[in-house]
Amino acid sequence: MNPYIQLVHDHARRLKEGRAWQLGGFPRPIRIPPDRNAPRVLIFSPHPDDECIIGGLPLRLLRESGWRVLNVAVTQGSKRERQEARLRELQGACSHLDFDLVTLPPHGLEQVTPKARDADPAAWSAKVGPIADILRMHTPRAILFPHAQDWNGTHIGVHHLVMDALATLGPDFATHLVETEFWGQNYQPNLLVETSEIDLVDLITALTFHIGEVQRNPYHLTLPAWMINNVRLGGETVGGQGGAPPDFPFGTVYRLRRWRNGAVQDVYAGGRIVGALDNPAALFEI
Repeated sequence: MNPYIQLVHDHARRLKEGRAWQLGGFPRPIRIPPDRNAPRVLIFSPHPDDECIIGGLPLRLLRESGWRVLNVAVTQGSKRERQEARLRELQGACSHLDFDLVTLPPHGLEQVTPKARDADPAAWSAKVGPIADILRMHTPRAILFPHAQDWNGTHIGVHHLVMDALATLGPDFATHLVETEFWGQNYQPNLLVETSEIDLVDLITALTFHIGEVQRNPYHLTLPAWMINNVRLGGETVGGQGGAPPDFPFGTVYRLRRWRNGAVQDVYAGGRIVGALDNPAALFEI
């Protein structure tokens, strides 16, 4: 009897069955909110749903270290007829995770792409301003945003938007930069963070609140597989080529650096793997 037959069958069956499972509408867990003056981490999300997909590290900072997590909805999607609905879906997702939500009126920014940045510098500067204001207002200990080769035009655009905003803040502004990946691999990652089964359940559940998106493409069902692949990938790209991968199943790959004196700086040589028993906040004491 080949056990891998059952393994593949179970994966396929769950993906098929999962299309009929509940989307959104789950009760909000009762939790003690973080202190209003706690350290803040901002997620600059290119689209509603990115906060759930790459949110493993922020969720751990909230739950294990008492940090406040603020999700900045840079856009509300490119389809204007869906923007109001996507905002409602996003509110449900953030509420489920205890993430605060920061929006950009009236319906988020639009045309946040490298092409738009090059074509109309004045219009681009008008988009940079609100991002700089958010950074200045919240003085975050860390920020998350896509890396510069994350394939999707809006993801790459948000990378440049955040970096351009940082450049306007002067030499006294400092924070840690956590670059995320989803559509395109970051070839210089230096951080792999474990996600527990409990946290992954909550990330998937929050992702189901984005009903209109996961009905079209049920990527909430493949999030565990993506995180498994992150561990396979990060075990070598972060841990070192040819090394043994970590023994946990789920994780997310990031690149951690810092912004200081108006420039990007490395925080350590090599890579770091943060397991379930490690303190995620210690990453930002460097």
